[in-house]
Amino acid sequence: MPKERKSRGARKNNDPLIKKPKPLGQEPVEHVGQGILVKDVDPSKIGQNRNQFVDPKITRGILEAAREQQKEEKEEKIGLDNEEEFPALGAITAKSPIEEEDDDEYEDIEEGDDVEEIEIDGDDEHALAKFSKGGERQNLADLIMAKIEAKKQDVQQIVGEDEIGANLPEELVIHYQQIGNALENYRSGKMPKSFKLIARLTNWEDILDVMSPEKWSAAAMFQATRMFASNMSEGLVQRFYNVYLLPRIRDDIEFYKKLNFHLMSALKKAIYKPAAFFKGILLPLAMAADTCTLREATIVCSCLREHSIPVMPAAAAMLKIAEMEYNGVNSLFLRTLIEKKYALPFRVMDALVFHFLRFKNEKRVLPVLWHQCFLSFVSIYAADISVEQKEALMELTKFQNHPKIVNDIRHQIQRTESRDVEMDQPPEHILEEMMMAG
Repeated sequence: MPKERKSRGARKNNDPLIKKPKPLGQEPVEHVGQGILVKDVDPSKIGQNRNQFVDPKITRGILEAAREQQKEEKEEKIGLDNEEEFPALGAITAKSPIEEEDDDEYEDIEEGDDVEEIEIDGDDEHALAKFSKGGERQNLADLIMAKIEAKKQDVQQIVGEDEIGANLPEELVIHYQQIGNALENYRSGKMPKSFKLIARLTNWEDILDVMSPEKWSAAAMFQATRMFASNMSEGLVQRFYNVYLLPRIRDDIEFYKKLNFHLMSALKKAIYKPAAFFKGILLPLAMAADTCTLREATIVCSCLREHSIPVMPAAAAMLKIAEMEYNGVNSLFLRTLIEKKYALPFRVMDALVFHFLRFKNEKRVLPVLWHQCFLSFVSIYAADISVEQKEALMELTKFQNHPKIVNDIRHQIQRTESRDVEMDQPPEHILEEMMMAG
Protein backbone atom coordinates (compact mmCIF):
# COMPACT_ATOMS: atom_id res chain seq x y z
CA MET A 1 0.00 0.00 0.00
CA PRO A 2 1.61 3.33 -1.03
CA LYS A 3 2.40 6.00 1.50
CA GLU A 4 0.03 8.85 1.87
CA ARG A 5 1.60 12.08 0.46
CA LYS A 6 1.19 15.12 2.64
CA SER A 7 0.35 18.50 1.11
CA ARG A 8 2.65 21.48 1.57
CA GLY A 9 0.08 23.18 3.72
CA ALA A 10 0.25 20.33 6.13
CA ARG A 11 3.97 20.74 6.74
CA LYS A 12 4.98 21.91 10.13
CA ASN A 13 5.98 25.55 10.26
CA ASN A 14 9.13 25.84 12.32
CA ASP A 15 10.05 29.38 11.18
CA PRO A 16 10.05 31.55 14.32
CA LEU A 17 9.48 34.76 12.26
CA ILE A 18 6.14 33.61 10.90
CA LYS A 19 3.12 33.26 13.15
CA LYS A 20 1.08 30.16 12.93
CA PRO A 21 -2.32 30.53 11.30
CA LYS A 22 -5.13 31.36 13.61
CA PRO A 23 -8.40 29.53 13.64
CA LEU A 24 -11.19 30.49 11.31
CA GLY A 25 -12.67 33.86 12.02
CA GLN A 26 -9.26 35.49 12.60
CA GLU A 27 -7.07 37.04 9.94
CA PRO A 28 -3.76 35.34 9.10
CA VAL A 29 -0.92 37.80 9.40
CA GLU A 30 2.59 37.33 8.04
CA HIS A 31 5.47 39.24 9.69
CA VAL A 32 8.16 40.15 7.17
CA GLY A 33 10.94 41.90 8.99
CA GLN A 34 9.34 44.89 10.76
CA GLY A 35 6.44 45.26 8.27
CA ILE A 36 2.95 43.85 8.56
CA LEU A 37 0.93 42.26 5.77
CA VAL A 38 -2.77 41.72 6.46
CA LYS A 39 -4.70 39.30 4.26
CA ASP A 40 -8.42 38.70 3.85
CA VAL A 41 -9.43 41.39 6.31
CA ASP A 42 -13.07 41.43 7.34
CA PRO A 43 -14.42 44.97 6.76
CA SER A 44 -16.42 44.84 9.96
CA LYS A 45 -13.25 44.29 11.97
CA ILE A 46 -10.93 46.83 10.35
CA GLY A 47 -10.92 49.25 13.27
CA GLN A 48 -10.48 46.44 15.79
CA ASN A 49 -7.61 44.75 13.91
CA ARG A 50 -5.87 48.05 13.18
CA ASN A 51 -5.44 48.73 16.88
CA GLN A 52 -4.24 45.19 17.31
CA PHE A 53 -1.58 44.93 14.59
CA VAL A 54 -0.37 48.49 13.64
CA ASP A 55 2.43 49.88 15.76
CA PRO A 56 1.54 53.17 17.55
CA LYS A 57 4.80 54.80 16.43
CA ILE A 58 3.90 54.17 12.80
CA THR A 59 0.44 55.64 13.38
CA ARG A 60 1.90 58.83 14.88
CA GLY A 61 4.35 59.13 11.97
CA ILE A 62 1.54 58.80 9.43
CA LEU A 63 -0.58 61.42 11.20
CA GLU A 64 2.34 63.86 11.46
CA ALA A 65 3.16 63.41 7.75
CA ALA A 66 -0.49 64.06 6.85
CA ARG A 67 -0.57 67.24 8.96
CA GLU A 68 2.63 68.52 7.33
CA GLN A 69 1.26 67.79 3.88
CA GLN A 70 -1.97 69.67 4.63
CA LYS A 71 0.03 72.59 5.99
CA GLU A 72 2.21 72.73 2.87
CA GLU A 73 -0.82 72.58 0.56
CA LYS A 74 -2.47 75.39 2.49
CA GLU A 75 0.65 77.58 2.30
CA GLU A 76 1.05 76.83 -1.41
CA LYS A 77 -2.57 77.82 -2.09
CA ILE A 78 -2.14 81.10 -0.21
CA GLY A 79 1.13 81.76 -2.02
CA LEU A 80 -0.46 81.22 -5.43
CA ASP A 81 -3.16 83.76 -4.63
CA ASN A 82 -0.65 86.47 -3.72
CA GLU A 83 2.17 85.47 -6.05
CA GLU A 84 3.54 87.96 -8.56
CA GLU A 85 4.82 86.96 -11.96
CA PHE A 86 8.33 88.14 -11.19
CA PRO A 87 10.33 88.28 -7.94
CA ALA A 88 11.05 91.49 -6.09
CA LEU A 89 14.06 93.69 -6.72
CA GLY A 90 17.32 91.88 -6.15
CA ALA A 91 15.70 88.46 -6.06
CA ILE A 92 16.42 87.53 -9.68
CA THR A 93 19.73 86.41 -11.07
CA ALA A 94 21.03 85.59 -14.50
CA LYS A 95 20.19 81.93 -13.96
CA SER A 96 16.76 82.42 -12.39
CA PRO A 97 13.91 80.70 -14.24
CA ILE A 98 11.03 82.63 -15.74
CA GLU A 99 7.53 81.27 -15.33
CA GLU A 100 5.80 79.62 -18.24
CA GLU A 101 3.24 81.59 -20.22
CA ASP A 102 -0.24 80.29 -20.87
CA ASP A 103 -0.17 80.85 -24.61
CA ASP A 104 -1.28 77.87 -26.68
CA GLU A 105 -0.28 79.54 -29.92
CA TYR A 106 3.43 79.53 -29.14
CA GLU A 107 3.79 76.75 -26.57
CA ASP A 108 5.47 74.37 -29.05
CA ILE A 109 8.24 76.77 -30.07
CA GLU A 110 11.68 75.33 -29.49
CA GLU A 111 15.00 77.14 -29.46
CA GLY A 112 16.74 74.63 -31.70
CA ASP A 113 14.39 75.11 -34.65
CA ASP A 114 15.84 77.05 -37.56
CA VAL A 115 14.57 78.24 -40.88
CA GLU A 116 15.64 76.20 -43.86
CA GLU A 117 18.80 77.52 -45.42
CA ILE A 118 18.26 79.44 -48.67
CA GLU A 119 20.37 78.73 -51.71
CA ILE A 120 21.74 81.93 -53.28
CA ASP A 121 23.13 82.07 -56.81
CA GLY A 122 26.67 83.45 -56.86
CA ASP A 123 26.16 85.15 -60.23
CA ASP A 124 23.18 87.09 -58.89
CA GLU A 125 25.13 88.19 -55.84
CA HIS A 126 28.00 89.36 -58.04
CA ALA A 127 25.61 91.30 -60.29
CA LEU A 128 23.84 92.90 -57.33
CA ALA A 129 27.16 93.89 -55.77
CA LYS A 130 27.78 96.24 -58.72
CA PHE A 131 24.75 98.31 -57.74
CA SER A 132 25.63 98.49 -54.03
CA LYS A 133 27.58 101.42 -52.63
CA GLY A 134 29.28 99.16 -50.15
CA GLY A 135 28.46 101.22 -47.09
CA GLU A 136 29.73 100.09 -43.69
CA ARG A 137 27.24 98.12 -41.64
CA GLN A 138 26.62 98.49 -37.93
CA ASN A 139 25.37 95.69 -35.74
CA LEU A 140 22.89 96.03 -32.91
CA ALA A 141 25.54 96.55 -30.22
CA ASP A 142 27.17 99.38 -32.20
CA LEU A 143 23.83 101.14 -32.70
CA ILE A 144 22.95 100.91 -29.00
CA MET A 145 26.36 102.16 -27.90
CA ALA A 146 26.09 105.07 -30.36
CA LYS A 147 22.67 105.94 -28.90
CA ILE A 148 24.03 105.80 -25.36
CA GLU A 149 26.97 108.03 -26.21
CA ALA A 150 24.71 110.53 -27.93
CA LYS A 151 22.37 110.63 -24.95
CA LYS A 152 25.30 110.99 -22.57
CA GLN A 153 26.44 114.05 -24.46
CA ASP A 154 22.92 115.52 -24.38
CA VAL A 155 22.60 114.91 -20.66
CA GLN A 156 26.07 116.29 -19.93
CA GLN A 157 25.16 119.49 -21.76
CA ILE A 158 22.09 119.88 -19.52
CA VAL A 159 23.11 118.58 -16.09
CA GLY A 160 26.89 118.38 -16.28
CA GLU A 161 28.82 115.15 -15.76
CA ASP A 162 25.90 112.90 -14.78
CA GLU A 163 25.58 109.51 -16.48
CA ILE A 164 22.79 108.41 -18.79
CA GLY A 165 21.03 106.46 -16.03
CA ALA A 166 20.77 109.51 -13.78
CA ASN A 167 17.26 110.30 -15.03
CA LEU A 168 16.03 106.87 -13.88
CA PRO A 169 15.66 105.73 -10.25
CA GLU A 170 18.52 103.54 -9.09
CA GLU A 171 16.23 100.70 -8.00
CA LEU A 172 14.51 100.76 -11.39
CA VAL A 173 17.84 100.55 -13.22
CA ILE A 174 18.98 97.62 -11.07
CA HIS A 175 15.67 95.83 -11.51
CA TYR A 176 15.66 96.07 -15.31
CA GLN A 177 19.33 95.15 -15.50
CA GLN A 178 18.48 91.94 -13.66
CA ILE A 179 15.60 91.29 -16.05
CA GLY A 180 17.97 91.83 -18.99
CA ASN A 181 20.40 89.33 -17.49
CA ALA A 182 17.61 86.79 -17.11
CA LEU A 183 16.49 87.29 -20.74
CA GLU A 184 19.94 86.21 -21.92
CA ASN A 185 18.97 82.64 -20.93
CA TYR A 186 15.26 82.84 -21.72
CA ARG A 187 13.83 79.94 -23.74
CA SER A 188 10.09 79.82 -23.04
CA GLY A 189 7.56 80.72 -20.41
CA LYS A 190 5.84 83.74 -18.94
CA MET A 191 7.43 87.17 -19.21
CA PRO A 192 7.77 89.46 -16.16
CA LYS A 193 5.00 91.94 -15.46
CA SER A 194 7.49 94.80 -15.22
CA PHE A 195 8.80 93.87 -18.68
CA LYS A 196 5.28 94.03 -20.14
CA LEU A 197 4.92 97.56 -18.79
CA ILE A 198 7.83 98.91 -20.86
CA ALA A 199 5.67 99.45 -23.95
CA ARG A 200 3.46 101.87 -21.98
CA LEU A 201 6.32 104.07 -20.73
CA THR A 202 7.46 107.25 -22.43
CA ASN A 203 11.15 106.51 -21.74
CA TRP A 204 11.00 102.92 -23.00
CA GLU A 205 14.14 103.36 -25.09
CA ASP A 206 16.20 104.31 -22.04
CA ILE A 207 14.96 101.23 -20.20
CA LEU A 208 15.71 98.95 -23.16
CA ASP A 209 19.24 100.32 -23.37
CA VAL A 210 19.73 99.49 -19.68
CA MET A 211 18.58 95.90 -20.36
CA SER A 212 21.20 95.31 -23.11
CA PRO A 213 18.89 93.81 -25.78
CA GLU A 214 21.87 92.86 -27.96
CA LYS A 215 22.54 90.03 -25.48
CA TRP A 216 19.00 88.65 -25.34
CA SER A 217 18.18 85.20 -26.62
CA ALA A 218 16.23 84.86 -29.86
CA ALA A 219 13.14 83.70 -27.93
CA ALA A 220 13.28 86.82 -25.73
CA MET A 221 13.49 89.06 -28.82
CA PHE A 222 10.41 87.33 -30.23
CA GLN A 223 8.46 87.93 -27.02
CA ALA A 224 9.55 91.58 -27.01
CA THR A 225 8.40 91.99 -30.61
CA ARG A 226 5.00 90.51 -29.75
CA MET A 227 4.64 92.87 -26.81
CA PHE A 228 5.63 96.04 -28.67
CA ALA A 229 3.61 95.17 -31.78
CA SER A 230 0.48 94.65 -29.65
CA ASN A 231 0.76 97.63 -27.30
CA MET A 232 2.41 100.43 -29.30
CA SER A 233 1.32 102.73 -32.07
CA GLU A 234 2.68 102.48 -35.61
CA GLY A 235 5.15 105.32 -35.10
CA LEU A 236 6.65 104.03 -31.86
CA VAL A 237 6.85 100.38 -32.85
CA GLN A 238 8.58 101.46 -36.08
CA ARG A 239 11.38 102.79 -33.91
CA PHE A 240 11.70 99.45 -32.12
CA TYR A 241 11.76 97.56 -35.44
CA ASN A 242 14.45 99.77 -36.91
CA VAL A 243 16.76 100.18 -33.92
CA TYR A 244 16.49 96.83 -32.15
CA LEU A 245 14.83 94.12 -34.27
CA LEU A 246 16.36 94.76 -37.72
CA PRO A 247 20.03 94.83 -36.59
CA ARG A 248 19.49 91.65 -34.58
CA ILE A 249 17.97 89.87 -37.59
CA ARG A 250 20.79 90.98 -39.87
CA ASP A 251 23.45 89.91 -37.39
CA ASP A 252 21.88 86.46 -37.12
CA ILE A 253 21.71 86.04 -40.90
CA GLU A 254 25.28 87.23 -41.36
CA PHE A 255 26.68 84.87 -38.74
CA TYR A 256 24.62 81.71 -39.31
CA LYS A 257 23.72 82.23 -43.01
CA LYS A 258 20.08 81.61 -42.03
CA LEU A 259 17.56 83.03 -39.60
CA ASN A 260 16.69 81.52 -36.24
CA PHE A 261 13.13 80.21 -35.91
CA HIS A 262 12.26 82.66 -33.12
CA LEU A 263 13.61 85.63 -35.07
CA MET A 264 11.68 84.51 -38.14
CA SER A 265 8.57 84.39 -35.97
CA ALA A 266 9.39 87.90 -34.73
CA LEU A 267 9.72 89.10 -38.33
CA LYS A 268 6.33 87.61 -39.20
CA LYS A 269 4.79 89.14 -36.09
CA ALA A 270 6.16 92.56 -37.11
CA ILE A 271 4.02 92.44 -40.28
CA TYR A 272 0.90 92.85 -38.12
CA LYS A 273 1.81 96.55 -38.05
CA PRO A 274 2.42 96.84 -41.84
CA ALA A 275 3.22 100.56 -42.00
CA ALA A 276 5.78 100.20 -39.21
CA PHE A 277 7.18 97.07 -40.88
CA PHE A 278 7.77 98.85 -44.19
CA LYS A 279 9.23 101.99 -42.61
CA GLY A 280 11.30 100.22 -39.98
CA ILE A 281 12.53 97.09 -41.78
CA LEU A 282 11.90 96.87 -45.52
CA LEU A 283 12.67 100.44 -46.65
CA PRO A 284 15.94 100.68 -44.64
CA LEU A 285 17.04 97.45 -46.33
CA ALA A 286 16.15 98.86 -49.74
CA MET A 287 18.11 102.08 -49.26
CA ALA A 288 21.03 102.45 -51.66
CA ALA A 289 23.46 103.57 -48.95
CA ASP A 290 22.98 100.32 -47.02
CA THR A 291 24.55 96.94 -47.71
CA CYS A 292 21.55 94.63 -47.82
CA THR A 293 22.51 91.21 -49.17
CA LEU A 294 20.45 89.01 -51.44
CA ARG A 295 20.05 86.46 -48.63
CA GLU A 296 18.55 89.06 -46.29
CA ALA A 297 16.16 90.31 -48.96
CA THR A 298 15.08 86.75 -49.81
CA ILE A 299 14.23 85.98 -46.17
CA VAL A 300 12.23 89.19 -45.74
CA CYS A 301 10.35 88.57 -49.00
CA SER A 302 9.48 85.03 -47.90
CA CYS A 303 7.62 86.57 -44.94
CA LEU A 304 5.83 89.04 -47.22
CA ARG A 305 4.56 86.24 -49.46
CA GLU A 306 3.05 84.31 -46.56
CA HIS A 307 0.99 87.16 -45.10
CA SER A 308 -1.84 89.33 -46.35
CA ILE A 309 -0.92 93.02 -46.27
CA PRO A 310 -3.35 95.95 -46.76
CA VAL A 311 -3.12 97.69 -50.09
CA MET A 312 -2.35 101.23 -48.90
CA PRO A 313 0.84 100.46 -46.89
CA ALA A 314 2.02 98.16 -49.67
CA ALA A 315 1.33 100.77 -52.36
CA ALA A 316 3.18 103.44 -50.38
CA ALA A 317 6.16 101.11 -50.00
CA MET A 318 6.18 100.33 -53.73
CA LEU A 319 6.06 104.05 -54.56
CA LYS A 320 8.98 104.75 -52.23
CA ILE A 321 11.12 101.89 -53.56
CA ALA A 322 10.41 102.86 -57.17
CA GLU A 323 11.58 106.42 -56.53
CA MET A 324 14.74 105.64 -54.56
CA GLU A 325 18.12 104.92 -56.05
CA TYR A 326 18.49 101.37 -57.33
CA ASN A 327 20.78 99.04 -55.40
CA GLY A 328 19.97 95.56 -56.69
CA VAL A 329 17.68 94.06 -54.05
CA ASN A 330 14.96 96.60 -54.85
CA SER A 331 13.86 94.38 -57.73
CA LEU A 332 13.23 91.50 -55.34
CA PHE A 333 11.12 93.66 -53.01
CA LEU A 334 9.16 95.17 -55.91
CA ARG A 335 8.53 91.81 -57.54
CA THR A 336 7.22 90.33 -54.30
CA LEU A 337 4.77 93.20 -53.82
CA ILE A 338 3.77 93.29 -57.50
CA GLU A 339 2.90 89.60 -57.49
CA LYS A 340 0.35 90.22 -54.73
CA LYS A 341 -1.79 91.75 -57.51
CA TYR A 342 -3.08 94.82 -55.73
CA ALA A 343 -5.42 97.30 -57.38
CA LEU A 344 -2.82 100.08 -57.38
CA PRO A 345 -3.50 103.80 -57.80
CA PHE A 346 -2.41 105.36 -61.09
CA ARG A 347 0.27 107.36 -59.29
CA VAL A 348 1.96 104.14 -58.18
CA MET A 349 1.57 102.63 -61.66
CA ASP A 350 3.27 105.63 -63.24
CA ALA A 351 6.09 105.52 -60.67
CA LEU A 352 6.74 101.86 -61.48
CA VAL A 353 6.84 102.59 -65.22
CA PHE A 354 9.33 105.43 -64.75
CA HIS A 355 11.36 103.17 -62.45
CA PHE A 356 11.99 100.76 -65.33
CA LEU A 357 12.48 103.52 -67.93
CA ARG A 358 15.37 104.96 -65.91
CA PHE A 359 17.49 101.99 -66.98
CA LYS A 360 17.26 102.75 -70.69
CA ASN A 361 20.81 104.16 -70.81
CA GLU A 362 22.26 101.90 -68.08
CA LYS A 363 25.61 100.51 -69.22
CA ARG A 364 26.02 97.97 -66.43
CA VAL A 365 24.58 94.49 -66.90
CA LEU A 366 21.32 94.35 -65.00
CA PRO A 367 20.73 91.28 -62.79
CA VAL A 368 18.20 88.64 -63.73
CA LEU A 369 16.04 89.81 -60.83
CA TRP A 370 15.46 93.12 -62.63
CA HIS A 371 14.20 91.36 -65.77
CA GLN A 372 11.99 89.05 -63.70
CA CYS A 373 10.49 92.03 -61.90
CA PHE A 374 9.89 93.75 -65.25
CA LEU A 375 8.13 90.64 -66.57
CA SER A 376 5.92 90.36 -63.47
CA PHE A 377 4.92 94.00 -63.80
CA VAL A 378 3.85 93.86 -67.44
CA SER A 379 2.13 90.48 -66.93
CA ILE A 380 -0.15 91.85 -64.20
CA TYR A 381 -0.51 95.57 -64.94
CA ALA A 382 -0.09 95.87 -68.73
CA ALA A 383 -3.77 96.78 -69.08
CA ASP A 384 -3.42 99.60 -66.54
CA ILE A 385 -0.77 101.67 -68.34
CA SER A 386 -1.21 104.16 -71.14
CA VAL A 387 -0.32 103.82 -74.83
CA GLU A 388 2.70 106.13 -74.50
CA GLN A 389 4.01 104.14 -71.56
CA LYS A 390 3.64 100.89 -73.50
CA GLU A 391 5.57 102.33 -76.42
CA ALA A 392 8.31 103.51 -74.06
CA LEU A 393 8.54 100.09 -72.43
CA MET A 394 8.74 98.40 -75.84
CA GLU A 395 11.59 100.76 -76.71
CA LEU A 396 13.27 99.87 -73.40
CA THR A 397 13.40 96.18 -74.37
CA LYS A 398 15.75 97.08 -77.23
CA PHE A 399 18.36 98.39 -74.78
CA GLN A 400 17.80 96.16 -71.76
CA ASN A 401 16.95 92.63 -72.73
CA HIS A 402 17.55 89.13 -71.49
CA PRO A 403 17.62 86.42 -74.17
CA LYS A 404 15.24 84.13 -72.26
CA ILE A 405 12.88 86.77 -70.88
CA VAL A 406 12.61 89.64 -73.38
CA ASN A 407 10.21 87.84 -75.75
CA ASP A 408 7.77 87.16 -72.91
CA ILE A 409 7.95 90.81 -71.85
CA ARG A 410 7.11 92.04 -75.34
CA HIS A 411 4.26 89.57 -75.66
CA GLN A 412 2.72 90.68 -72.34
CA ILE A 413 2.94 94.36 -73.36
CA GLN A 414 1.22 93.79 -76.71
CA ARG A 415 -1.52 91.37 -75.66
CA THR A 416 -3.68 93.90 -73.74
CA GLU A 417 -5.32 97.21 -74.51
CA SER A 418 -4.12 100.34 -72.74
CA ARG A 419 -6.11 102.07 -70.03
CA ASP A 420 -6.62 105.27 -72.11
CA VAL A 421 -8.01 103.54 -75.21
CA GLU A 422 -11.75 103.80 -75.69
CA MET A 423 -13.25 100.53 -76.85
CA ASP A 424 -16.50 100.09 -78.78
CA GLN A 425 -16.85 96.62 -77.25
CA PRO A 426 -15.02 94.60 -74.61
CA PRO A 427 -11.95 92.57 -75.59
CA GLU A 428 -12.41 89.13 -77.07
CA HIS A 429 -11.43 87.23 -73.91
CA ILE A 430 -14.00 89.26 -71.94
CA LEU A 431 -16.68 88.49 -74.51
CA GLU A 432 -15.87 84.78 -74.36
CA GLU A 433 -16.19 84.79 -70.58
CA MET A 434 -19.51 86.61 -70.83
CA MET A 435 -20.82 84.11 -73.37
CA MET A 436 -19.78 81.15 -71.26
CA ALA A 437 -21.33 82.72 -68.17
CA GLY A 438 -24.59 83.30 -70.08
